[in-house]
Amino acid sequence: MGQRADLLLFDRGLSLRLGSVPWEPLIDPPLPKELTFTKGDAQSLHIAAASILAKVSRDHMMIRVHARFPDYGFDRNKGYGTARHLETLRRLGPSSIHRRSFRLA
Repeated sequence: MGQRADLLLFDRGLSLRLGSVPWEPLIDPPLPKELTFTKGDAQSLHIAAASILAKVSRDHMMIRVHARFPDYGFDRNKGYGTARHLETLRRLGPSSIHRRSFRLA
């Protein structure tokens, strides 16, 4: 019979259900048109609130990442390029969570 797994994957416009039954494609309804806003947090309370929630969530995530990579000081710099963080990157190189596209000047 078909493959089975304990996993549910989502991608734009297509979901694959992998679980107690063999996987099968599920067609999702079309996504609404995407809009872009310059300085959207100043134009919309929804965007402003989402921005705050995203930053707080990221800060909490970086504190958890600090336990795995304490030398990088993620509990203090939250991954931003502070002088101390950049010096650590020069000394130790990037960790497995650093973007590979980032280049030190």
